Amino acid sequence: MAVKLTSPSALMQPVPYHHVAVGTGTRHVHVAGQISRTADGTPVAPGDLAGQVAQALRNVHAGLVSAGAGFDDVVRLTFYVTGWEPSKIENFMAGVTRVAGEIGLPMPLPPASLIGVDYLFEPDVLVEVEASAICSAEVDCQAGLLAKV
Repeated sequence: MAVKLTSPSALMQPVPYHHVAVGTGTRHVHVAGQISRTADGTPVAPGDLAGQVAQALRNVHAGLVSAGAGFDDVVRLTFYVTGWEPSKIENFMAGVTRVAGEIGLPMPLPPASLIGVDYLFEPDVLVEVEASAICSAEVDCQAGLLAKV
């Protein structure tokens, strides 16, 4: 594994994510903002923050896997949530925990930011998730989409 996650004792404890990620690999993987849509563009979980968080994370996972990576390689997650207010954290985290085991998302999460925004590109999109990962140079091909680097 090319990433070590830590939470130094000098920083607030506990939180649902690690504060620091140290990457020792040489391959950088960046997954653009993913939303709650299937591959054909069909909306998933309209109006349901937890459901949209879960689907957006599934889509991030698909992007990582296509590059020979997984959530163990992630050094940074960024969540953009429309109309954010602290009362939404329970539904937000329900979406994260609902899908964590299915997609290999470690808990606590890799370093993450949750940014409240007024709106995203379509009115029914409640959340968008970006990921950055670092992998070792020698990664096995996953799903036939990536040859060894």
